[in-house]
Amino acid sequence: MKVAIIMGSNSDWPILEPAEKTLKEFGVEVEVIVASAHRTPDVVHEFAAGARNRGVEAIIAAAGAAAHLGGVIAAYTTVPVIGIPINATPLNGMDALLSFVQMPAGIPVATMAINGAKNAALFAVQILSVKYPELVTKLAENRLRMQEEVKAKGEKLAKLRAEGK
Repeated sequence: MKVAIIMGSNSDWPILEPAEKTLKEFGVEVEVIVASAHRTPDVVHEFAAGARNRGVEAIIAAAGAAAHLGGVIAAYTTVPVIGIPINATPLNGMDALLSFVQMPAGIPVATMAINGAKNAALFAVQILSVKYPELVTKLAENRLRMQEEVKAKGEKLAKLRAEGK
């Protein structure tokens, strides 16, 4: 089980680090690279074209501005690509969101929320769960933990309100 994370700039890492952490929690190997579709196109081409041969089963691509990293990668591979638009400009990530979500027919890129690294990782795990049934159980356990956390937060708030705080 292997997922690659590619970002256009190392300044994106603080946003993407939760994706790596989430993938590792599920036992997924992670490959991380910094490459730009515009400034290092040959590196991006080599990365994408060789992904399947390296055992990569999903790619998380993150970029800010109107960068086309996810689409360029998707053009060079049939491995599923999950885009994360990064909030990096005065447009608050809307330019990046549109560059990911407005892909031409035939070259799909799944697109998460702006700065949505954790959901990108969880979606990659869901993709992998089709092939690796042990991930189905781990995903169910993860959802149960989330339910328990929300319930505990609700109980804590109810207690604080009852105490008049």
